[in-house]
Amino acid sequence: MGTQSDIDSQTRGSLDHTPLVSVVIPAYNAAAYVPATLDSVLAQTFSNYEIIVINDGSPDTPELEKVLQPYFGKIRYIKQENRGPSSARNTGIQAARGQYVALLDSDDIWLPKHLANQMAMLESDPSLGLVYANGVQIRDDRPVGVSFDRTPQSLPVNFDSLLREQSTVNTSSAVVSREALVEAGMFDEEFRRCEDYDLWLRLAAAGVRMTFTREIQIAHRPANGLAASGDLMKQALIAVYQKTLATQKLTEEQTSVARAKIADISLAIQLERAKEFLLEGKFGEAAQCLDRAEAITPLWKLRVAGWGLRLSPHLLQSLYRAHLRRVERRKLARREQSLKVAGFADGRIDGLAPGERFSR
Repeated sequence: MGTQSDIDSQTRGSLDHTPLVSVVIPAYNAAAYVPATLDSVLAQTFSNYEIIVINDGSPDTPELEKVLQPYFGKIRYIKQENRGPSSARNTGIQAARGQYVALLDSDDIWLPKHLANQMAMLESDPSLGLVYANGVQIRDDRPVGVSFDRTPQSLPVNFDSLLREQSTVNTSSAVVSREALVEAGMFDEEFRRCEDYDLWLRLAAAGVRMTFTREIQIAHRPANGLAASGDLMKQALIAVYQKTLATQKLTEEQTSVARAKIADISLAIQLERAKEFLLEGKFGEAAQCLDRAEAITPLWKLRVAGWGLRLSPHLLQSLYRAHLRRVERRKLARREQSLKVAGFADGRIDGLAPGERFSR
């Protein structure tokens, strides 16, 4: 993490006012998306903010700085060696002058009233330290799903609901008290994945009050960046639970929940690997993964699948492919219905084309 003098020496942008909100945007291989991201911030109806872009040693730095050139009078730009998303966000939080930090990934987009809505929530209840919102997921700049449909949300949002994954903070929509972030130790730079989940747990354990709105306020590209690898994400999630067990004073019930989550995720890793091997025709490797899965959680379905792999692997492979097609059709139908309810039935989100303002 850079020192404050390092940060100031590498910063471009105006310091002529003290903002209420600091928008922190880490950038790594972001040249293709960050102009639309910045345009969406500049289009906000709420205006008392600063924008901090942190170049985390990006390999596309020449192109990134080229596309950022028109924005240099409107942003603070910080360069550092590559140290990962946690370090980049921490650098931004350190440099932030606002009372609140609004987190935004460099490939995500805010709807125009996002900051106004989030600040209204915070100002209506001064005891709140973090608020977040629903979003629409996009691929090739077209809506493909609604975030809260994939991550169930319940109130109140607290340590228990986060631990049980009954509430899931949507990071690019989160506006957080800077003081609370600093007191909690900010992002753990040992994590390159699930670093946000680790921080939300620590904030909740420290007593920071949180809530959300179901209103769609951001557009999120779920398959970009480090989050694209499901296997590695699951391993990182296990590491977060292990850290929580080691560092937090948990009740017996909370300890049981964390350990059960570790077992469930470990099981899911083996099952996903088994399915991939099955589709690739690597039946021996698939059987080994099923054996490891059954050692974690003995289930009759695993035994049946194991018998199928050994007795008629090609038939099992064909059945599984057919199953995947049925599942995908059901998912597509649910996504289409969800998008219709959310107002995206035409399959478009206005303003997502490069260089255009995001408006809805």
